Amino acid sequence: MNLSIVIPLLNEEESLHELHNWIVSVMEKNSYSYEILFIDDGSTDNSWPIIETLSHENANVKGIRFMKNFGKSQALHAGFAAAKGDVVITMDADLQDDPEEIPELYAMIANDKYDLVSGWKKKRYDNVVMKNLPSKLFNWAARMTSGVKLHDFNCGLKSYQNRVVKNVEVSGEMHRYIPVLAKNAGFKKIGEKVVKHRARKYGETKFGMNRFINGFLDLITIWFLSRFGKQPMHLFGALGSIMFVIGFLAAGYIGASKLIRLYDHEPTILVTENPWFYISLATMIIGTQLFLAGFLGEIILRARQGNDRYKVSDTVNL
Repeated sequence: MNLSIVIPLLNEEESLHELHNWIVSVMEKNSYSYEILFIDDGSTDNSWPIIETLSHENANVKGIRFMKNFGKSQALHAGFAAAKGDVVITMDADLQDDPEEIPELYAMIANDKYDLVSGWKKKRYDNVVMKNLPSKLFNWAARMTSGVKLHDFNCGLKSYQNRVVKNVEVSGEMHRYIPVLAKNAGFKKIGEKVVKHRARKYGETKFGMNRFINGFLDLITIWFLSRFGKQPMHLFGALGSIMFVIGFLAAGYIGASKLIRLYDHEPTILVTENPWFYISLATMIIGTQLFLAGFLGEIILRARQGNDRYKVSDTVNL
C-alpha cells in the first residue's frame, strides 16, 4: 500500500464529506493505493455516523472512535498504530490543510528518502494576535531548544516513512514535537515543505491561547527527556552532589571557625545561632532529596510498563 492518510478530528461533521471526496480525487488522479484513517477523538456531533457512512461507501475509509476526548496526541498514536501504508500522511480535518499537497509530500519520502517531511504554513490565514505571533515565538523557542531547524513545528500536514511512526512514542501533548521525537529516536533526515494554508471554512478552532502555554511546558519536558530521560541520575545525582558538597563545606567552615575561636580564647556562639548552620543543613537535605529523586527515576524507568492512554469504543474497516 502506498499511503495511509491519518486524520485526527473533533466535531468536524461539516467538513468530512468534502475532505473525503477531495482526498479520494487526489488518490485516484495519482493512482495511489491508499487508506484513510479517521480518528474520532470523542466528538459529540455527527462526525462518527458520517465516518461510518463513508466507510460503507468506500472500503478504503477506516475509523477509530474514542470513548471520550483524549487529545490529538493520543489520536495520532492510535492512527500510527493502525497505519499500513509505506508512507503515512497526517492532516487536520478542518479543510485548512490542502490535500493537493499530498503527492509532493509522498514523493519527498518515497523518492528523496526523507524520514519525515513537515509542512510549513508560510502564509497563514489565522488571527495574527491569537495564533500567528505566539506561533512564531513558540517555533523559535522549539528550534533553539531542540536543534531541529523547522519553521512550523505545529503544522498538522506531515509525511513520514512507516518505520518512523512505528518507532515514535506520541503521548501527552507531544504531537507538536513529533520531528523532535523522531530526531531523538535516531531519524536524522528531516525535511520541510512550504504548504498552502486555507482559511477555516466551517466551525471554530478547537485550540485557545492555553495551547501555547502547554506547548512551552511540553518543550521543557521534551528537552529534559531528550537529555536525561534514559539516565535521570545524571542530572539529579550531579545536582545532589553539588548541593551536598556546598553543605559539607559550610559545615566544615562552622567547625573550623569554632575551633579557631576556642584556640584564641575568644567567646563562641551556639552553632544554631550561626546562619551557616542553616545553609549547611538545607543544602545537605536538598542534596539528599535530589539523590533520591534520581534513584527513584532510575527505578521507575526500569520498572515501567506500557499503559493505555486512551479507550476505543468503536472501529470500522479495521
